[in-house]
Amino acid sequence: MIKVGIVGATGYAGAELVRLITSHPLAEISAISSVSFHGQKLSEVYPAYININDMECETQEEVVEKSDVIFAALPHGLSQELAAVCVEKEKTFIDLGADFRLESEEDYKEWYDGEFLDKELHKQAVYGLPELFRENIKKGKKIIANPGCYTTCSPLAIAPAVKLGLVETKGIICDCKSGVTGAGRKPSQGNHFPELNEGFHAYKVASHRHTPEIEQTLSKLAGKKVTVTFVPHLLPVNRGILATVYADIKHGVTFEQITNAYEEFYKDEYFVRVLPNGMNADIHNIKYSNYCDISIHHDKRANKLIACAAIDNMVKGAAGQAIQNMNIIFGLDEKTGLTIIPPAF
Repeated sequence: MIKVGIVGATGYAGAELVRLITSHPLAEISAISSVSFHGQKLSEVYPAYININDMECETQEEVVEKSDVIFAALPHGLSQELAAVCVEKEKTFIDLGADFRLESEEDYKEWYDGEFLDKELHKQAVYGLPELFRENIKKGKKIIANPGCYTTCSPLAIAPAVKLGLVETKGIICDCKSGVTGAGRKPSQGNHFPELNEGFHAYKVASHRHTPEIEQTLSKLAGKKVTVTFVPHLLPVNRGILATVYADIKHGVTFEQITNAYEEFYKDEYFVRVLPNGMNADIHNIKYSNYCDISIHHDKRANKLIACAAIDNMVKGAAGQAIQNMNIIFGLDEKTGLTIIPPAF
């Protein structure tokens, strides 16, 4: 059994890791930690876990010592020193935060107002979006930068078209909607129920921190610099992200070619479901699961590709993908512990 430690277990992503690992046949939770709830039982914070996980929140040091793999579900800026400790002790470190996602320190400074504390440590990190960078993950590096939710959904929506050169890389628009759990567990004015309920609005327009991460992924696929317009919106629901990505189809490329390209690109990907023409990706159909549903559409008048992708931001956009990465690193079947079927209604 793989011994799993979770740092930041009382946040939404951390609690979701607990839920999923508890059902994993080849992994078990060895220790958990929380700054806010140190010494308290997880089941006191989340009564859903009564008699399922009554572990007490310990220190980060205890979590590292007791575990083979450490998941860090922490805000940005808090993972670098912990990662260094894990690497020194030859433990696998999977970071659900943003500290290792960006390859450019300049981008990290600009968007997160931070710096790389150890540049050599960052060279040991690999970006963990399995469907696009699986071979890099398999190389056995000890630090995995687990992608964010928007930065999983948006690239997967448009990846085949960009990778195969079927669309123009200039003018790509990522128009995304997320459930409120993406904002984290800490209350704020923006996720206060009276403010959120029966409302729908864009936020951090053209200034969201996931922008350079999306561009980094698409640039790797395209083999050249890609700049996108990214606008996130907040939905009055708990879970789910719907990314609608717009791109100009290249002259001479048919929609039939694009359809065939998507089916071929994702044919062996268990967690990506390319929907039949005429269907629409819907967050209802992926809830609680690690699936990403993709539907593609052709705006004939403007000759644009419209690609829609739906994920559960807490699973494929966070905890589920982190476990998918763990499975790859430890040589397990990638879908082990993640074959959760979404509820039909």
